[in-house]
Amino acid sequence: MKQPIISFKNVIKCYDDDVPVLKNVSFEIEEGKFYTLLGPSGCGKTTILRMIAGFSEPTEGDIYFEGRRINNVPANKRQVNTVFQDYALFPHMDVYDNIAFGLRVKKLPKNQIDQKVKEALKMVQLAGYEKRGINEMSGGQRQRVAIARAIVNEPKVLLLDEPLSALDHKLRLDMQYELRELQQRLGITFVFVTHDQEEALAMSDEIFVLNNGNIVQSGTPVDIYDEPINHYVADFIGESNILNGTMIKDCLVEFAGKRFECVDEGMRENEPVEVVLRPEDLDLTDEEHGKLKVKVDTILFRGVHYEIICYDDEGNEWMVHTTKKAVPGTTIGLYFDPEDIHVMRFNESEEDFDARLESYED
Repeated sequence: MKQPIISFKNVIKCYDDDVPVLKNVSFEIEEGKFYTLLGPSGCGKTTILRMIAGFSEPTEGDIYFEGRRINNVPANKRQVNTVFQDYALFPHMDVYDNIAFGLRVKKLPKNQIDQKVKEALKMVQLAGYEKRGINEMSGGQRQRVAIARAIVNEPKVLLLDEPLSALDHKLRLDMQYELRELQQRLGITFVFVTHDQEEALAMSDEIFVLNNGNIVQSGTPVDIYDEPINHYVADFIGESNILNGTMIKDCLVEFAGKRFECVDEGMRENEPVEVVLRPEDLDLTDEEHGKLKVKVDTILFRGVHYEIICYDDEGNEWMVHTTKKAVPGTTIGLYFDPEDIHVMRFNESEEDFDARLESYED
């Protein structure tokens, strides 16, 4: 494996005498990928971004860029640029001057500045907008100007601090596609901060899920969605049905008063566990063919599917996403395959979780 472009080694960050914002955080970022730091407000994701940018220093631990320790390297000496949530554009300057600002500070020749600005505008599909005023542009166009201003300096890493949060829903979706396509076209490393799990799943090569100053799980969007490590991740990433259960033995789990075949292994016999079934993995059927019998409580139309809330004989609530309709008050069956059941151990570390998965996948 080639050397990572960014590494955090046992980083702790405290402000004054408060509880640490980051608690012994370690991770590596490879060159040329789209990474997302995902978590709720106050979890530490923006603090990580600020330390990569050089706006904040770790209280303990080390940060490396291409193998070189950069704890005390000032922001203007780092090969990174940041796109802020409010874009931080100069309203008194036109598009061209906003993008050219950093190049002029570096005292580049005028013809070189002109070439770089026009190339950057072309990359973000704003060629011909050079003389447009910032206040005359839409939110999506302003964001692209902010990105052009960042990439014109040819950074090795582009940091994006919740840049889509101020946009309306449709524009936000459009910009997700544009950002992902831009990253792939440029081939530089993007580190994106968001609290929106759908955004993270749609855009990322790798996701770091944070909670309370710790990275609780990292991996591809598919890995994190299909194999959440604990209740927090399962509940935060998408909709989930989470129940207490017992791992009877390898590939056999008990929950909702019944035993079911599953694909999980490597746990103790009769170990208390939590069980996850995603709403879209549940199929409606009749009582006779269902693995569980449930009574329909409510049904809502969500546009692309119905969201059905129902209850089993044990009083457990089940959420189902399906294109089939059901009638409130009726009793139906729920069917699912062994592969749809995901079993989580209590207090399992990510290292132990990964090792257990590898042991029975091999």
